[in-house]
Amino acid sequence: MWKFAARRAAMLVAALLVSSFIVYAALELAPGDPLATLSGGRTLPPEAVAQLRAQYHLDDPFLVRYVHWLGNVVFHGDLGTSIAYREKVTSVIGSRIGVTVDLVLYAALLIIVFGVGLGVVSGLKKGWLDNSIVVVTTIFAAVPSFVAAIVLLSVFSVNLGWFPALGSGDGGFDTIKHLTLPAIALALSAMAIVVRVTRVAVRTELGREHVQTAVSRGIPYPQVVRKHVIRNASIPVTTVVGITITSLIALSAVVERAFSLDGLGAALVQAALSKDFAVVQGISLIFVAAFVVANAVVDLLYAFMDPRVAMGSRAT
Repeated sequence: MWKFAARRAAMLVAALLVSSFIVYAALELAPGDPLATLSGGRTLPPEAVAQLRAQYHLDDPFLVRYVHWLGNVVFHGDLGTSIAYREKVTSVIGSRIGVTVDLVLYAALLIIVFGVGLGVVSGLKKGWLDNSIVVVTTIFAAVPSFVAAIVLLSVFSVNLGWFPALGSGDGGFDTIKHLTLPAIALALSAMAIVVRVTRVAVRTELGREHVQTAVSRGIPYPQVVRKHVIRNASIPVTTVVGITITSLIALSAVVERAFSLDGLGAALVQAALSKDFAVVQGISLIFVAAFVVANAVVDLLYAFMDPRVAMGSRAT
């Protein structure tokens, strides 16, 4: 257990270092000047330009600025100051992370409940129901999140008026109502893939020899399904569910922009457009850390569901 935790902690540190350098270098190569954002497009006196460039270390070499930023993060927990928002990056992230977490958790719940549930039903019940689920999920899997967002907004917000079109609500049921359409748009394609993978995993387990033997020995079918089919099929399904849910963190940027949600994804897009280096770096590190931690949780689930799987290794 301790070896696993130490290995995961080392992977997290390495991933954060590599990703921070790549993002920093990518922003360096991007066109545009952060000074234009600082000045709001106005022409500033030379003294003011020199002061701003010195304050944000814009004249320093790339590696010097990167090491300076990394040192502040590691030793002071300071992610820098946002050029566009004129406040600390930690404050920018803190005021928006709740919306993104709520949205991703809501979408993850939809994927687990409907994706896995419909996949099990489709795998166990051959016939028109299985065929219908396959056709519908094939269509949903091909629909990008931004297209789903436009369709959902047009049908359920503009025409029917069942759900709010914009914003994240004022908490409680109002937040759930505001995030329902964004969560569906975010989860739709991934949910379809989970349904298909779960269906195949259940069908594969149903055809195995030990399952057929259990059925021939007269063991009740629900018990065979619960103990020999669902349990064994859950390992590959967990792999796909874990990967799809972690990918939602990055995909949330598109949905947040479509529904005008003030989350991390929307802030990341806006910061990239305005060359707000500090915000892009900070949010990128949050996304990478969430991805690594989510994968560690998936590995823990492997060992919990099947003790034969060594902790930290992936089942096949």
